[in-house]
This record gives sequence, C-alpha cells and structure tokens, in this order.
Amino acid sequence: MKKFLKWFKSEAKIKRWILLILIGMVLVCYGIAQILVTEEMSIKELIKIAICFIIGFTVTVLATICIQKRTLEMLVQESDTRDLEREDNISSLIFNKKVYNQGPKVVVIGGGSGLNTVLRGLKNYTDNITAIVTVSDYGETTISAMDDIKDSLIALSKDEEQMSKLLNLRMYQGDESIKFSDLYFSAMEEVIGNFTESIEEAKSIFNITGRVLPVTLDSIKICAELEDGTIIENKEKIPEIVNKKVSKIHRIFVSPTNIRVAPGVIDAIREADSIVIGPGSLYTNVIPNLLVPGVSKAIRESKAFKVYVSNIMTEFGQTDNYSLSEHINAIIEHAGKNIIDYCIYDTGEIIPEYIRKYNKEGSDLVEQDVSNVKGMGIKLIQRNLSTIENDTIRHNPDAIATAIVQLICDDLKFNDMQNNAQFYMLDTRIKETNKKVRNEQKEKAKLINEYKPVKRDGKVSKFYEKYNERIESIRESGKKKPSKPYRTRRTRETKKEKEENLKDKLAKQIRQTRKPKKATGKH
Repeated sequence: MKKFLKWFKSEAKIKRWILLILIGMVLVCYGIAQILVTEEMSIKELIKIAICFIIGFTVTVLATICIQKRTLEMLVQESDTRDLEREDNISSLIFNKKVYNQGPKVVVIGGGSGLNTVLRGLKNYTDNITAIVTVSDYGETTISAMDDIKDSLIALSKDEEQMSKLLNLRMYQGDESIKFSDLYFSAMEEVIGNFTESIEEAKSIFNITGRVLPVTLDSIKICAELEDGTIIENKEKIPEIVNKKVSKIHRIFVSPTNIRVAPGVIDAIREADSIVIGPGSLYTNVIPNLLVPGVSKAIRESKAFKVYVSNIMTEFGQTDNYSLSEHINAIIEHAGKNIIDYCIYDTGEIIPEYIRKYNKEGSDLVEQDVSNVKGMGIKLIQRNLSTIENDTIRHNPDAIATAIVQLICDDLKFNDMQNNAQFYMLDTRIKETNKKVRNEQKEKAKLINEYKPVKRDGKVSKFYEKYNERIESIRESGKKKPSKPYRTRRTRETKKEKEENLKDKLAKQIRQTRKPKKATGKH
C-alpha cells in the first residue's frame, strides 16, 4: 500500500493528470446529461453542449496519454541505478532492468584521458559501449602498455574511486613492486589463453558498464616521420624531437605494418549506432587506432553517426599551432574521407590563469576556424565543453555525452519512434544532465567574470581597483622569458581585436600579458 501511495507524491507528477481526467469526465457527463434531460433545445444550447462534450473528451484523451508517458518515465527512473543519490527516485510497480542493455550501441576510439572522459559520460545512457584502445609496447614491456586499458575499465566502472584504488594497488615483494591490474591481466591471459577474452571477463568480474577492446593483439610501435624526413621510432620522444628539429609531423605510422585487428573490433564498428573519435593526443592516441588494417574501412562503410570530439588545447610537440580544421585534416589524410560526419567543438570560456599555465608548457587554445571545417562538408556541434579538474583543463563528460546521444534521439524522432522506450530513457537522461551542466556552467561563468572588470556609471568597479595590483604583477611576469619559448596563433589573433568596452579591453590585456615571448623559430 505504501508503494502504491508513492504514485501520488508531488515528485511523481501524476496527480495533475488524474485531475484533468476527472475534469474531462465531468464535462463529458455534463454534456450527456443535458441531452438526456432536455426535451427541446435551441441551436445555442446545442452548441454549448457540443463544446462541453468535445472539450471534456479531448482533455480526457490527452491526460490519459500524458499519464502513460509519465508512467514510462517513472519506469525508466526506477530502472536507472546509475544515480543513487537522486531524490526523485520513485518505487515503480514495474521494474525493467533491460532499459540500458537495450540502449544505443556506441563505439569510442582513442586512448588516454580523452577517451576515458567520453566513456565516463556515456555510461549514464547505455550499457552498449565499446572502447577501442591503442595498445603499443613503445619498445618497452607489454605490461607497461596496459595503463590505457586499465584506465578505461576504471572510467566504465560504477564506483570509479574504489576501482581505481583496486587496479592501481601496488603489491610489494622485497624492493620490487607490481600493480594489481598488471598481475590480474597476466593471470587472466594465462588462465583463458586469449588477451581479448581476458579483458572481456573483467566486465562480469568487476561489474563494468560496456567493454574495452585492444585495437590489435600484435606488438606494435607508434612511429613518426617529420617534414624534414626524420624518423622517430619511440612515441615518448616525438614531442622532444619535434621541438628540437623545429619540424612538424608529416605522418604517423605503425611498425610492423602487417598487424591484425583484434577480434570483435570490426563487428563492434559495423553494429554501432554512433562512432566517436577522440578527444586525445591526435598522433599517438587517436590516429594509430585508424591505421590498423580494416578499422578505417569499417568506419567509412558504417551507417552510424561518426563524431569527432575536438581537443580544447593544442599539444606541445604534436599539434603546435593546429587549428580545428588542421586536426580534422590530419585524421582524413591518415584514414581517408567520410571518416567524420559531425564535429563537437568547444565554444566556452576558460579562466585566463589556466590558459597561461598551458602557454608556459607550449600549448594554446585550438583556433576554431569553423568556416574551413564547414567547407569539408562536416556538420558542427557547438558546446561549452571545458571544465577544470585538479587545475587541469578537461572536457566535460556530460556535455560530450549529451551532444552524442542527442544525435541518436533526433534520429529516433525522424523515424517516428518517439514512443519507443529507448527514446524516453535517452530523452529523460538528457534533460536531467543538461540541468546539471547548466549549473556547472553558471559556476564557471562566475569564476571567469571575476577576472574581468565591471563598468558602472562610467566608473570601474571596486573589484578592478583591488585586482589592479595583480594585473601589474602578471604584466611583469609576462616579460620574463619562459623555459620553452612558443609563438601561438592565439597571440596574433588577439592583437587584431579592437574592443571599445573597458571590460573587454582589460580581459584582452590579461590574456596578452600572460603569453610568453614569441619564439625566434617556427613550429
């Protein structure tokens, strides 16, 4: 009885539709009663009765449809065990634990923290996630190359903190130590006899959402050829040598070339509803996956939405001065045309303090040359993607996931599947997540605004007067030569801006003074 009464609580949003049904029934009954008791009626009375009957019948039908829709939404909420702290969880009379198992099939290709960010957001929408990860020994032991797979398993787990503690736990024997994850993978491969299947078993053993697949089981090295002809056969040395040679990367290739794609990878791509490429290190995490024979071809032939998530910052020694279109061009040159349908890129603001930190390390904001991207026939999706985690600029996993899943929802609408349970599940989660993202963006906007003066009645705000000393110190520190001089496109672009508003002028001044000196060489 208690569970039944919960249907009538305010958070259930059921009572309003029951009230409308009652009103509709009253109007219908009133119209019928008037017909039965009235012997003679004028046209005016007849019209009045007809209007009451039509309104009552229409309200009853609409309220019935809405109460059914709300019941399905409650079913989805009850099935959703991913957000245990949510206060509006309703104890439904029906429990359907297959909602997420029947969710859209999404394949995410990449490596490193960028891949894991996307996985962290998508696991709130579907269980059908496949992460395809580059596994390279880089000239070292195979065990040391398992970190990307381990981190992806952590990102897909229900309790990331506890999973991270477990897989990163170091076990000591004398002076030597080994991570539990390395020991687990080695033991499971020994027991099962197949590395891919041993990773698959982690899904049931650790209660992981989705699955993680290595792109190949063969030992490979990621190599780079620079524009001056230099060949780099160690992935870790690419940034150092690129900076030393002052020569851009011409192409990336894997060695040996006769490698085989791992079992399950091609099938996952063919069955996918959406294929996500990036974000991450363009030349060492993203493109190498596409170079494994069969992978690029399967993506091009797939009918799934092919989405590229752009990096927010350039990467020192890899994508120096790269714009958005140059990132995409690099992927197309290595993997062929029709590899990308959509591009999600960042349009949000970032606190200048963090940009300056990245400038000192040789990185800058990726220039959003959207006109060049549109010329490639790629559809652009603008989102406020940036967030700060541990003083590091990261992608917002919720913002990326909602943008990807919205494409799938729009496709369901196009195919007239609005009444599909999958659509309700996705649409409900998108609305909930968007509220969370908007709140986070408001908090970020407040922090950003603290770095900008406010002009009121022709006078500069008290905050600016207080902050003026810090501006001067930033100006002085900007004159010092950085450890890694770097010339950025953003600096040249900012100098062209001419703002008449004092607020914008100060923001420009802060950005300019935080840039390192221009380098004498070119990257």
